[in-house]
Amino acid sequence: MSSNASTQVVSTGRTARFFIYTVLLIFCLYYLLPLYVMLVNSLKPLREIQAGGMMNLPDALTFEPWKSAWSTAQIGVQATGLKPYFWNSIQMVVPAVAISTVLGALNGYVLTKWQFRGHNIIFGLLLFACFIPFQIVLIPMARILGIIGLAGSVPGLIFVHLVYGIGFSTLYFRNYYAQFPSELVRAAMIDGAGFFTIFRRILLPSSGPIAVVCIIWQFTNIWNDFLFGASFSDFNSQPMTVALNNLVQSSTGVKEYNVHFAGAIMAAMPTLLVYIVAGRYFVRGLMAGSVKG
Repeated sequence: MSSNASTQVVSTGRTARFFIYTVLLIFCLYYLLPLYVMLVNSLKPLREIQAGGMMNLPDALTFEPWKSAWSTAQIGVQATGLKPYFWNSIQMVVPAVAISTVLGALNGYVLTKWQFRGHNIIFGLLLFACFIPFQIVLIPMARILGIIGLAGSVPGLIFVHLVYGIGFSTLYFRNYYAQFPSELVRAAMIDGAGFFTIFRRILLPSSGPIAVVCIIWQFTNIWNDFLFGASFSDFNSQPMTVALNNLVQSSTGVKEYNVHFAGAIMAAMPTLLVYIVAGRYFVRGLMAGSVKG
């Protein structure tokens, strides 16, 4: 009787797992369907797309749409492709993510281990900044960029994303460091370690999980941003998202859908790679900073 009961439990568990995996597979296929359509059509000649059957695999495989999207496609008034705008995005994203992550770590360190009078008010204001809609800051930010001489430039976009992202990075690191034993910090202070020594040798080496969370979050938001890029850049400093929109909207007589699909995949590729490489650490890092704070 005990054996039958055990068999029944195992059988039910397998059935439940099969049902769950089947449902997840269906949702996964549904989610990946747009990516499949973009990929297969980016490898087709334009005449094959115009003939219909966008779900079909290419009859004549070609990489010319990718070459065109990267280097020769019409972007606005120039046929430069997406290449220069891709590097604009790299030059914007890497410093903005790095600086906001370091400043967020320092803020979280100060707000948890070197607390001062009014530290909760400061943290509340930084937290409030996370919920300010983008549209509200457009005119004030444009005015500030004009005053400091960064309007229409990549450094100006770095500054904008740094200001808007520091609230999120501070929130992540503050909650993460709140769990860190304060006794270790006090012991290091008794041994004569200073502010930056404690941060560099004690807290920073243990900050890998939350740093990954912050980097993924910031990289995704900054790379995919369109509003700030369209509002605060000129033609030579436009990021990838703005250039992709210009590519799709350019009127050259014929809509080159295969080139548009290739360009869209190029624009999405960096964030996909980030999630593929470090995505498994994202939830782990969030959970590490969600218990206390």
